[in-house]
Amino acid sequence: MAGSEAAAAQEAEMDPDFSGGGGGGPSFEFAFNSVNFSDRVLRIEVVAGDDDDDDDHAPGSSRDGGAGSLSDWARHRKRRREELLKEKESEAVMPDQINCKVEPEECDAYEENQEEPVAMMDDSPPSVGPDGDDGPSMDSPWSGGVSTPVLRVKNIYISSAILAAKSPFFFKLFSNGMKESDERQATLRITDSEENALMELLSFMYSGKLTSTDPTLLLDILMAADKFEVVSCMRYCSQLLTSLTMTTESALLYLDLPCSISMAAAVQPLTDAAKEYLSNKYKDLTKFQDEVMNIPLAGIEAILSSNDLQVASEDAIYDFLIRWARAQYPKSEERREILSSRLLPLVRFSHMTCRKLRKVLICTDLDHEQATKCVTEALLYKADAPHRQRALAADVTTCRKFAERAYKYRPLKVVEFDRPYPQCIAYLDLKREECSRLFPSGRMYSQAFHLAGQGFFLSAHCNMEQQSTFYCFGLFLGMQEKGSMSVTVDYEFAARTRPSGEFVSKYKGNYTFTGGKAVGYRNLFAIPWSTFMADDSLFFLDGVLHLRAELTIKQPTV
Repeated sequence: MAGSEAAAAQEAEMDPDFSGGGGGGPSFEFAFNSVNFSDRVLRIEVVAGDDDDDDDHAPGSSRDGGAGSLSDWARHRKRRREELLKEKESEAVMPDQINCKVEPEECDAYEENQEEPVAMMDDSPPSVGPDGDDGPSMDSPWSGGVSTPVLRVKNIYISSAILAAKSPFFFKLFSNGMKESDERQATLRITDSEENALMELLSFMYSGKLTSTDPTLLLDILMAADKFEVVSCMRYCSQLLTSLTMTTESALLYLDLPCSISMAAAVQPLTDAAKEYLSNKYKDLTKFQDEVMNIPLAGIEAILSSNDLQVASEDAIYDFLIRWARAQYPKSEERREILSSRLLPLVRFSHMTCRKLRKVLICTDLDHEQATKCVTEALLYKADAPHRQRALAADVTTCRKFAERAYKYRPLKVVEFDRPYPQCIAYLDLKREECSRLFPSGRMYSQAFHLAGQGFFLSAHCNMEQQSTFYCFGLFLGMQEKGSMSVTVDYEFAARTRPSGEFVSKYKGNYTFTGGKAVGYRNLFAIPWSTFMADDSLFFLDGVLHLRAELTIKQPTV
């Protein structure tokens, strides 16, 4: 923590004139590459990029060696995804153990690429070295000691004070007591794909401006700014990229930028925009489920972190993640690690059905201890008082685990009994604004719940009263379409009312269900819709309508 605070302090000291878009303060554009306003020469040795290194080094890391631009890195990652797809197709696929609506599909996975950069700059005549030779240097401290043939050399007149003020990298280069600190010439070695980006970066350090808004070049400049620790340029590139039209491909690239941890804050607005773009585009997960199966881990995390995700239920999200993990990570150990560390924290177990939570406990893809902890925490939440549940869902530290999403089917609390008869009690809570959206002819369904092997659901309606004289609130009980069995059910609907807050019975009945049938009461409260929704309504407690359905099966028949 102390290290990050020190880095932030150094950044503030070395970049005092940064504000808003570019440099913001005085411009020294007139001094760029000017012998009259410079005290040193920056020798830039350009070498060819080595594609073989792409498999071993990540751009932006601290190790010296050949490295290409960020766009080269992105193209390489695409090639690696294609290779990975071929590898997956040749492997045996593990049998599916989850009953999931999402169709299985083999898909590409982003692989961490360990590509590494070197220092970076075009062709003015080679300068005479300290020993009188005019050949390119092969052993500069910033070349990594790698004897790579130099394609060309560019010499730029620089002001060490300006560069040091903008970049901790150059500050250390000019003040650490090494050979470059004492000599008038400093040497950097870069690959040819980094050359344009470095020239733009050096110009920016003087002027606070860039000459291009091309997204590919901006990414390369961002890469160079990260490597040479020019935070103001990273922020500026981030702002420009955020203002450009985003696509799924670019958003995924922004989420996987190879910036060092100390510099991550500089591109946070860009990564936030990328997350927002993906979560908005794929808000309707059911509609895009096939496409989302091909999205890599960083994108999945962005999409499933959203509270606005439109899904049937949290059960569907869990099933999708298991399916996605199996498709992306065929090796069981790697899949279990990804699920444990990255994916399970995205699941809102507290809003899953008890039936699905039982399946979580026996899923072989999950760490059993972690799965048990998640299920236990979910059951404790379900048993908690409503006001405690609302507090957990609203608390910034716990909302990611307990906040509801935009579920198509509303979560329920269900208590089951098996003696003397199969019986269950289902609790359905609806917010005032949810009820308001039902007018004039909407309906809202609950999650399925099970009794004696049969699936049931509740549905809340806004409909016309039987004489078609006014709108009213109705509640119905339905049985899922499954098999040919018919079941006779005794049922009772109740609602909490003010001022006592106790549940009061509103409707009782007996009905023989067959698959797909529903029964209920069109005007549950025997009042018009306007009275039901009024500010002084007896049925909303702290803005929530609390409903209860009690079901008892006396005699199933075939």
